[in-house]
Amino acid sequence: MDKIGGQSVQANLILRRLRDEPSLEMAFQPIDPRLPSALRPIQRVKYARTVPTFSLYCAQLFHALRYCDVVHVFSASYFSFVLAATPAIYFARYLRKPVILNYHSGEAEDHLARWPSAVRTLRLADRIVVPSGYLVHVFERFGLQAQTVFNAIDLSAFEFRARANPRPAFLVNRNFEMHYNVACVLRAFALIQRKRPDALLTVAGDGPQRDYLQGLASELSLRNTRFVGRVQPQHMPEMYDEHDIWLNGSDVDNMPLSILEAYACGLAVVSTNPGGIPYIVEDDRTGRLVARGDAEAIADRALELIGDPAFFADLTRNGLAECAKYTWESVRSGWMTLYSELVHRRISRQP
Repeated sequence: MDKIGGQSVQANLILRRLRDEPSLEMAFQPIDPRLPSALRPIQRVKYARTVPTFSLYCAQLFHALRYCDVVHVFSASYFSFVLAATPAIYFARYLRKPVILNYHSGEAEDHLARWPSAVRTLRLADRIVVPSGYLVHVFERFGLQAQTVFNAIDLSAFEFRARANPRPAFLVNRNFEMHYNVACVLRAFALIQRKRPDALLTVAGDGPQRDYLQGLASELSLRNTRFVGRVQPQHMPEMYDEHDIWLNGSDVDNMPLSILEAYACGLAVVSTNPGGIPYIVEDDRTGRLVARGDAEAIADRALELIGDPAFFADLTRNGLAECAKYTWESVRSGWMTLYSELVHRRISRQP
């Protein structure tokens, strides 16, 4: 799986865990299969790679689905839904295979409102599964019934560290997409540095806003600010351990795994409150929430935590306890029950 991000991390975790189940045999079809060596240079060209990669994906997918009892489709929104999820759903229906559509995007409301064809396609799935109550409510507004199976976190990969004297060491690790509004975090950090010149910020990630964000950091005259690019998942525990407060300024969101990872490592969470975030961050109990776009409030809440070690300790202990809902042991039964139901339904329909 070449892509890095919360959805790919989650797909990899679910696949790995389900492969450990003796009653299941799992296969995986990537949406970006590697082209034959003669065509591989094309795959490095942004638009030229789409047609050959999509064609190979569809061919491999159709072949693989012939041997499956249940099709589990991971899906994002917009064009990703069209290119990855839609062929899988239609191929599965053609082959009479039951489909679980596992939808993860916090942009669901805008996606479904702008793309009525996506709603029609979603109706073909036997089950729609989402990781948060927020998305259940979004799908209800479009006449779609969804059920919740939480995202899982592998706590064994992370180590909780209590911070008796929290430092002004901040981390943001979101993709550089407009809706994640990393710019809001940079503006908040500029306000933090006015009161704490010793504060430092690490910006991990990449995306189409990279040049803009680096330019904004220069424009704001930010000091002690590192842009470190994408960080591989196996290196994130070390990254979290180097910092004390996790910042987020997103305008649109669902259920960021990075919040759970921050909890697991003992970082205090200060975030805006879009979409599904209030479902996993309870204000002043497991983290601190502010209105979207409010850089001043992010700065104020973060500085308050630095000045109140007892409150910081309470938040981080509660955050760690919150992680218990999202361990594989807690979510396993949801997936196993779904698979079992759909397999038995398929068997009962066979002549």
